[in-house]
Amino acid sequence: MSKPTDLVQGTLALLILKTVAHQPMHGWAIGHRIRQVSGDVLRINQGALYPALHRLEQQGWIRASWHASENNRRAKYYSLTRAGQKFLEKEEANWNRLTTAIGVVLKTV
Repeated sequence: MSKPTDLVQGTLALLILKTVAHQPMHGWAIGHRIRQVSGDVLRINQGALYPALHRLEQQGWIRASWHASENNRRAKYYSLTRAGQKFLEKEEANWNRLTTAIGVVLKTV
């Protein structure tokens, strides 16, 4: 049986993009926000989060810049690019279509 924190492949990118779409955030804050919004169900470990952030940056969907964090330390903040916004919209639509179809199957079969 899967653990509640296991993510369907590809959903981490979607969660990160959706999180930084609202405001730029540093890596730790992104993971914390996802955990907080999910009611402590989704816990993204640093070993998955930071490679995902680097992949998203390389794909041009997020950009990074250095700023002072809440505790006055230098931190890399990530924000959504225009290309990232377009990708996010497409992926959200795909996700909604997929989850609706799965829900129908679960209720019907």
